[in-house]
Amino acid sequence: MPTSLRGIANKASSDKHHRFRNLFGLLTVTFLLSCWERVNKKAASGVDRVSARSYAKDLEDNVRDLWDRVKRGSYRAKLVRRCHIPKEGGRTRPLGIPVVEDKLLQIAVSRILNAIYEPIFLACSWAYRLGRDAREAVRTLTQELQFGCYGYLVEVDIKGFFDRIDHDQLMQMLELRIDDQQLLRLIRKWLKAGVLEEGGKVIHPDTGCPQGSGISPVLANIYLHYVLDLWFTEVVKPRCKARAYMCRYADDVVFAFQWFEDAERFFRVLPKRLAKYGLELSAEKSRMVRFSRFQLGKASESFDFLGFEFRWVVDHKGVPRVTRRTSRKRLRASLARVTEWVKAERHQPVRQLVKALNARLRGHYNYYGVIGNHRSLRSYFRQTSKLLMKWLGRRSQKSRMTWGKFNALVKRFPLEEPRITESRHRQLVLVGVS
Repeated sequence: MPTSLRGIANKASSDKHHRFRNLFGLLTVTFLLSCWERVNKKAASGVDRVSARSYAKDLEDNVRDLWDRVKRGSYRAKLVRRCHIPKEGGRTRPLGIPVVEDKLLQIAVSRILNAIYEPIFLACSWAYRLGRDAREAVRTLTQELQFGCYGYLVEVDIKGFFDRIDHDQLMQMLELRIDDQQLLRLIRKWLKAGVLEEGGKVIHPDTGCPQGSGISPVLANIYLHYVLDLWFTEVVKPRCKARAYMCRYADDVVFAFQWFEDAERFFRVLPKRLAKYGLELSAEKSRMVRFSRFQLGKASESFDFLGFEFRWVVDHKGVPRVTRRTSRKRLRASLARVTEWVKAERHQPVRQLVKALNARLRGHYNYYGVIGNHRSLRSYFRQTSKLLMKWLGRRSQKSRMTWGKFNALVKRFPLEEPRITESRHRQLVLVGVS
């Protein structure tokens, strides 16, 4: 972290109510050039069709020109090109693709915002933060449920969160910590930038922050920090009659309560709180469930969070434990993606094909390889092996791929076997902390 950002972070940590000035002056040519390393060079180009590679050919001149326009106030945010990424269930996720210079400038501003807000973000927030990831959130939630004596959970998913962020309320939140109108105007330009849809239609939204932009992760965390995190910590928990806990990863949130009355009252009030900030619960994914070691079986339900299904089971020693396995929906989606990939790449030489497939298998194991999930990993491995055999057999009509041929093939080019990647030592450390 540059010295200037370290000083901001120290001040933000020591004085939780300080309003920062002269932040706009941090956007120097040197700082922008240092931010270039964080730009994804392989990402798709924006509406101007300028790729990161072509922009880098005259990088210093381009950055100096960008800086000059920003300083003179003549900089204008370009349209954000929107594409739709397929999701499970036939739905799509809208993804915004800014132009390269907008990406670079947004990364620079996001580093400033992170220096200000990272010291005040709460421990319950896990997404888009340095040193925190989804696996760590899953591990911490598991330990809290195992040893926290909770009986009821409220699963929360905010419907179209990134498209519903209220611009005016977000700017008011930023003004609580930032007293620099030039920087705030720059952020508002990105919020008000038009969106170019795939059909060529241009939309100028009154709300929302496009997913995919360099500034959207930190803005989303700031918004939910004030909407949910602080509210739950400072208002909800003190009014609960028993223990309460919150774990949030972006707009996916799990609230745990010891008593039914607290959970029921919270679930009734939550929609009103979200509506105050222009947000709405997803009726399909939000619910209150019974989740207790004392109600094993049908009475104690399971729930999904960050791709895992959480459930109480009795282990071989007769001790109730919270177990995690790959959620059925995520497993089906992962297999569907592997199927499409193998179909498209089956023409490659076997050595190259297996090498690339092993990389995908390792990625799956690195995330889902938690203690107690070996059966799901083995199922994923077996079904992936069958898919590979099936589509290798369709490369040619001359010879049929049999299990004997396939086993000889994978003996020569082995597939990555399932393995648990979660450290048991780390588990024990977390248990001790709990």
